Amino acid sequence: MEFIGTINESELINGTSKLISINGKDIALFKIDNKITALGNSCLHKGGPLSKGKIGKKYDGYYVTCPWHGWEYNVSNGKAPPGYDEQQTVYDVKIKNGKILVSNQPIVFSANKKYDGSLKDLIKLQYETTPDSLNILGISTTNMNQNLERDSTSEMSLNKALSYAKQKYNASTVLLKLRDLEFRNCEGYYSINEQACTWPCSISEMDENDGMNEVYRKMILWADIVLISTPIRWGNASSLYFKMIERLNCVQNQTTLHDRVLVKNKVASFIITGGQDNIQHVAGNMMVFFTELGFSLPPFAFMGWSRGWNAEDMENNVLQFSKSRYVNRSVRDLVDNGIKLLRQVKGDPCKTVSSPQPKIMEAPSKLKTD
Repeated sequence: MEFIGTINESELINGTSKLISINGKDIALFKIDNKITALGNSCLHKGGPLSKGKIGKKYDGYYVTCPWHGWEYNVSNGKAPPGYDEQQTVYDVKIKNGKILVSNQPIVFSANKKYDGSLKDLIKLQYETTPDSLNILGISTTNMNQNLERDSTSEMSLNKALSYAKQKYNASTVLLKLRDLEFRNCEGYYSINEQACTWPCSISEMDENDGMNEVYRKMILWADIVLISTPIRWGNASSLYFKMIERLNCVQNQTTLHDRVLVKNKVASFIITGGQDNIQHVAGNMMVFFTELGFSLPPFAFMGWSRGWNAEDMENNVLQFSKSRYVNRSVRDLVDNGIKLLRQVKGDPCKTVSSPQPKIMEAPSKLKTD
C-alpha cells in the first residue's frame, strides 16, 4: 500500500473537513480533536458529498451528515449510526513533515444495504395499465376539518364524475382524498443538487408509510385517467394541491436527469369550483403542470363552478350547486372527452416519448468550451 501526499496539516482546521482527490477518487478528510481521518466522499445513498456535510457529536462519536438526504457516518470509522449496517470506505492517514499522507487503497471497503422494501414496485416501475384497462383515479384536494366534514362542491363533482364513469363505461375507479393521507412537504433536495431529487422520492425512501407513496402508485403505475378536483382559494388551487404537486417534482426530474418519461399514454382533466371566479387562471396552471409530467389533455379539459365575485352568501352555494343542470352535464362531458382521448392514445400508444424540457446534459456547466 502506498501513501500519497495531499495537503499540509495546517490547511485542515480542527472541527472541519476538506475534499481531496487521489488517483481520481474523491476523499473527504476530517479533523476532530486534532485527529485526522479519511472517508470516501460519496454518500452510499445517492452520492452526496460528505465533505460538505455538517459534523457533530452524537450517538457514540462524531458523525458527518450528508447534505443531500441526511445519511450519517462516524468520521473515525465510517460506520453508520447504531442500528444501521452501512459502512463507508475508510482510508489510512499518516502525517509526515507536516503533510497529510493518505493511502492509495482503502483499509475498510464500503458496504451498503439496499432498502427496497415496499417501494419495489415504484423502483422497478411495475405499471398496472394494459391496452384494455380503464382505470380512473380521482384526487380530491379540498382540505377540511376531518372531525367536522361538510359539503365540498369540488369533491361532490368529482364523485359524480367517477360514478358516471363506473356506470356508463364500467371503469375501475379510485378516489384519493389528500386530506386523509399523511405526507410530508417537499423538502427541497433538488435545490442543493439536481441529482438529490430521486425516484422514488427521497422522502419515500426515508418513510415507506408516507402518504404520497399511494399517490405515486395510483397516479404513475395504475391510472389511465386522472381527474383532479380543487376548490379555489384566494384565486388559486388549494394548498393541498400545491403540497402534492411539489412532491411530484421527482416525476418530472426523471426527464431532466435521465431522459426518462414516467408518464405515457395517460389523460388528465380537472374540476375547479369556488364561490368567486378565477377558474381559467387555476385551470391554466393545472394544465401546464400536468402536461409537464407527460399527461395528455382532452378538448375542454376542465369544468368549473363559480357564482361570481359578489356571491358572498355561501350558505346558498351548495344548494344552487346541487340543483345545477350544468354541473351534472359538464362532469359527464369531462369523463366522455377523457375516455375518447384515451381510446385514441391507446390506439397508437407511445412507447418512447421525447420531451422538449431541459435536460441535465444541456446545462451551461456541461457544455464544453473551446
